[in-house]
Amino acid sequence: MADFQGRAVILTGATGGFGQAAARHFAKAGAKLVLSDLASGRLDALAEELGGQAVVVSGDISDPELSERLVEKALSEFGRLDIAINNAGIVHDMMPLPRTPIADARKVIDIDLMGVFYAMRAQLPALEQRFRETGETGAIINVASVAGVVAAPMLSVYAAAKHGVVGLTKSAAIEYARRGVRVNALCPSFARTPMATDFLDRAGKDRAAAEAAMVQAIPMRRLAEVEEVIAGMIYLADPASSFVTGQTLQVDGGLSAS
Repeated sequence: MADFQGRAVILTGATGGFGQAAARHFAKAGAKLVLSDLASGRLDALAEELGGQAVVVSGDISDPELSERLVEKALSEFGRLDIAINNAGIVHDMMPLPRTPIADARKVIDIDLMGVFYAMRAQLPALEQRFRETGETGAIINVASVAGVVAAPMLSVYAAAKHGVVGLTKSAAIEYARRGVRVNALCPSFARTPMATDFLDRAGKDRAAAEAAMVQAIPMRRLAEVEEVIAGMIYLADPASSFVTGQTLQVDGGLSAS
């Protein structure tokens, strides 16, 4: 297990499938956490589970002020910020592009793309300042999607947002390559999280067929397990990955290779 003892981590989307698993892993590895999500009750319960390892700031990642408050919380509570994991995101229902409601499209862009922009806009200066003052480097992991590197028919706006996240990631990585901040994107395919399983549950008695259709393009022909995706996240956050920046790590069962 990578050692994050004493490091301060911001984690958005903390009550989701990836978020909860990541929070538990980082806490077990010794990190201090600033957790954020919309669901304040579930957020408080997760922080209580982690004991003194975590503090919370609830709010909507599409509000730029939240990202500023998260950085301020890390600095005021822990005196530092080392790692930021921009994990909050949503997906719209699968449908052809012309049938995608405009309101849904705007919401996906506001949360999945602009939320990452607001987050990095707040995080990068704080991480750079720490590097200038102490020589300690930091890392940002943007949770995108394999839909950010390949086409995603029936999920056009989601794919556009995640392609945007990859573009932000690569651009920021080059801007900050000599400023002590590594920036990478984690790009999972469908995983066994509520985002996927809720969709499958709506298929009712056709759930097995729906899951088979969901994984049809994945050479391994299965959903990713949450811990398989978290392993990629830990790799990108690990200080030992010190020469890895500007990358998209596809945890996708081979989908993007086919």
